[in-house]
Amino acid sequence: MDGSPLLARHRALGLRLAARPEAPDHATPLFFAAPPAEYAAARAGAALLDDSDRERLLVRGKDAADFLHRLLANHVKRLAVGTGNHNALLTPKGKVQFLFECLRQEDGFALELPPGTARALSAALERFHFSEAVTFEDHSASCAPLTLEGPAARSALERVLGPLAPSAPIARVPASFAGRPLALLVLGPERFRLDAGPEGVVALWDALVATGATPCGLVVRDSRRVEAGEALFGVDVDEQVYPQEAELAQAFALDKGCYVGQEVVAKIDTYGGLNKRLCVLALEHEEPVARGTKLFRVEDGERRELGLVTTWAYSFAHDRGLVLAYVKRRHQEPGTEFELGDGPTRARIVPAR
Repeated sequence: MDGSPLLARHRALGLRLAARPEAPDHATPLFFAAPPAEYAAARAGAALLDDSDRERLLVRGKDAADFLHRLLANHVKRLAVGTGNHNALLTPKGKVQFLFECLRQEDGFALELPPGTARALSAALERFHFSEAVTFEDHSASCAPLTLEGPAARSALERVLGPLAPSAPIARVPASFAGRPLALLVLGPERFRLDAGPEGVVALWDALVATGATPCGLVVRDSRRVEAGEALFGVDVDEQVYPQEAELAQAFALDKGCYVGQEVVAKIDTYGGLNKRLCVLALEHEEPVARGTKLFRVEDGERRELGLVTTWAYSFAHDRGLVLAYVKRRHQEPGTEFELGDGPTRARIVPAR
């Protein structure tokens, strides 16, 4: 398995590793200590996540802003240097092909990507490249980001880096670590991504842990995101899904001019017609449920297929298993119950937290 520059250290510590569901060729720890303690840190303290296998594609050239603006689903040209947004490249049919953060830099744009997607996005953009003065450079090998999140994340970060200037998400904030520039991305008031590169990631990890940040593995990451109803690209989102179905409103703009798939997105907003939507469902047990498991309801004496599971995770908050599933319209109200697969287990829609 490929992936994190921290992988050798994780193995040396004897941590149990597993493939990332969104990137099967990339391994990451399931947990570092006791998952309940990690979960508590994520809810009330500062959780440290190894995202150092994420990737970065740089788009440069005098036509870069115009080129990306006419392709991507969210605004590009209105971004000021140092700011960014959640963004997407859709298919011509308006479905999600890639998800990423788009950041404007002095010399172009940095597209911050999930692991294993930079090369494919570069190829997809190249198909639209004709005579524009624009280049695509995969800089994934030079980045190794960590994510720090939770109510105490900012204070933990400032104990390592010093006071941070106030910033609205999504933005790069000037920072340095161990005498070298640090790429610090503010993703939200309690969520930060910081990158000291492969050569500095071990020292940065250790410094954050020394301030009280708690390393958290895949178990807690997925528990938290499923509780929040947060879709994961490559697992809950792919080219079969419209952005509205996956609750990805931050990744596209309805007040923007033409882009790939824009007509379909606009029609959905104007006329509705979504056949499914991503929902959080609580199970009667904590046993794992396979991706692709179907949801059924008996109506008028007929057992109808009404949903499809995309992710399972154990929820510490609910003390049971949760799933994310695409549920057909008219069956999406909280409290609605379904039979899970061949039964007899049932699943009930619950609000995201």
